Formats: sequence, structure tokens, C-alpha cells
Amino acid sequence: MKRILISNKFYYNRGGDCVASLALEKLLKGKGHDVAFFSMQHPLNYHSEWEKYFPSSIDFQARGLTKKMAAAVRMLYPIEVKKKFIALIEKFKPDVLHLNNIHSQLSPIIGEIAHNSGIKVIWTLHDYKLICPNYTCLRNNQICELCISTKQTYCVLRNRCLKNSYLASSLAYWESLVWNRKRLIKNTDYFIAPSQFLASLMCKGGFPNSQIKVIPNFTNRNYSQVATKSSYYCYVGRLSEEKGLRTLIQVARELPYKLIVVGLGPMQSKFLNIDNIEFVGFKEWNEMAPILQRAKFIVVPSEWYEVFGLVSIEAQCLGTPVLGANIGGIPETISVPQSGLLFESRNAEDLRKKIIQMYQTSFDYQQISKDAQERFSADKYYEEIIKLYEQ
Repeated sequence: MKRILISNKFYYNRGGDCVASLALEKLLKGKGHDVAFFSMQHPLNYHSEWEKYFPSSIDFQARGLTKKMAAAVRMLYPIEVKKKFIALIEKFKPDVLHLNNIHSQLSPIIGEIAHNSGIKVIWTLHDYKLICPNYTCLRNNQICELCISTKQTYCVLRNRCLKNSYLASSLAYWESLVWNRKRLIKNTDYFIAPSQFLASLMCKGGFPNSQIKVIPNFTNRNYSQVATKSSYYCYVGRLSEEKGLRTLIQVARELPYKLIVVGLGPMQSKFLNIDNIEFVGFKEWNEMAPILQRAKFIVVPSEWYEVFGLVSIEAQCLGTPVLGANIGGIPETISVPQSGLLFESRNAEDLRKKIIQMYQTSFDYQQISKDAQERFSADKYYEEIIKLYEQ
């Protein structure tokens, strides 16, 4: 059995990368492997026997010159990260380091240290950071591939892509120079792309196809029996512009169907006081699952290159169809028309038509659940990941 060290910047269910990292830890332990975790200290972290090795928390949203300087130092010269990580690998002696979302708060320095120590380095990608310093391939809320097509990251600085801030964009630019493509490729054995779409963009951005393996994300939750469907549809996720919520609000308020919105984010106030939209805020899985399970369908209206779409496969595992934007990795999670439909991203009229069509379509909910649980099973993921560990 392998000794595997997993790393992700947070150790609680903050986002999709965290959910995937924690699920991987649980899966590997269940298969009998020795597993350790390297993360950043945070008040919401779950307890870990390895938490004494976690470097201190860094908040890139914090105000004040001192805190901003600390964030810049962490991003470019992560002395504490290096010290804590070396202490951990000397104690744990891993065979494999499995990276997830580590940029900025942790740093790719840990991959380089592991590589130089003879440890195999596997990196699951959860965004576009390695080819887009802005993570999202967005500029002014529009799709942008300049840094990918030119293989030059100065575009992020020239266009102030991060928060329209020269300072934030400068830090992202310098980070991309320090952790350039050549250095990342050298220190990583394999990059895992959850979707073929992400893999193709990585290749377009200069990463070798031979080092990129497409392995879809998995789910290892226990799903209950498919429930009787209610009359509402729902959205689950972060409430932010790139998720397509402005378009969804525009359409939903004009339709006679009830929309339930689950999540938090900067756009949450936009959902208040609209008659046919119910905003229920953030929900843990045990509260969210029944909402997903009874929904007529869920809508994933993203307007950015969604890497994969974890909520899409979780909904399907519960027997709930998905109406997804035809963008990024979302189409790879939906079997049209068996488990849902696609609409043109940013196209309000197409979204309206497809919502109506979803209400008029009869789906085999039991079959959707069965197919999704087989396709995105933990065992299938494990079979693929162990091949990379053992090669």
C-alpha cells in the first residue's frame, strides 16, 4: 500500500476543490492506504492529526498594508510553507504527493520539494490557474484566452484582470513568472484534468499531452432512494456573476415555475423579494440533499469555463436531471437527453425555452440515478488514480 500525502489550501468544505480533496482522503483511507494531509490553518478546518504542520492562515481579502505584504510574501517567498512541509515529509515519508488547489496560500514549492526528494507528484486541477493567472479565463466577465493562446501571462497585468486592481494583477503576474510552465512541468509527474475540455486548454497553453490524464471527479456519498419530484427547480452553488445568475434571474422571474436558490455569494441580495424565487442560503449536505432530491431538475447556468460541475453529478446520483450551460466541462457530465438538456450559455431566450422543455419532458429518475452512480463511482476513480500512483 502507498503512503499518500494530499494537499489543498483549505481543510473544510469551502468549495468543490475542498469537497474533492476530502473525498479523496476518505477514499484512500478506505482502501487501506496511509494518508496525511497538508493544508493551511483556518478556524473552520476539520481536525487533523497533521494540523501542527499546517502553515499560518493568509487572507488575500484582508485590508491593511501589513496583511497585504504578508500575503505577497506567502505567494512569492513561502518560507513558513517550505519549513512546515519539509518537517511533514520527513515525519510521514510519503510515496506520493497529490496536489489539489495550492496556489498562493500554500505554493507549488511543495511540489518542487517533493519532486527533489524522490516523491511522485500528481496534481488534480480544479481551475485554470496554471494557464490563466486569473484562474477563470475571464476578463471583465467575458471569456478570455489571451494568456493561453499567447503563452504569455503579461496580459493579466496589462488588462488588470484580477479585481480590476493593478496590485492584485501584479502579484498574479509575478507569481506566474516564478511558477512558470517549464518549472511546473518539471516538478509534476502527471496533471489530472477532470474534463476533456480542461485537458485541451492545458495542451493549448503549452503543457504536454503525455503528462495530462483525464479522470472525471467522483462522488462517494451514500444516496438514498429516488424521491417523488416536487414542482420546483433549483440552483445550487456560489452566487456570483460568472455562474450565470444574472441571466437566470432575468428568465426565472418571468416564468410561472418556482426556483429554489441554495448558496451564498455577492449576488445573494438579488434573489430577495422576487415572488417565484425562494432563497434559502447555504446548506450542508444533509439539508441540501433533500432539496436536490425532490427538485424537478437543477439548472447550471454558468458563463465561465466550468471545470467539471460537481453539483451536476451529485444531482444525477439523486435521480435529478440537469439543465446545463453548454460551456466548459459541464456537457461532459450530462447524457443528453437521458439525464438532462443543454442550452447556449448567456442566451436568456434559449434558457427560457429549455426550462419549459425540462418541465414538459418525462425523465426516468431511477435510471438517471443508477447511471450516474456507476459512471462517477469512487471505485472507478480509484482504479484510474492507483495506476498513476504505481506507474
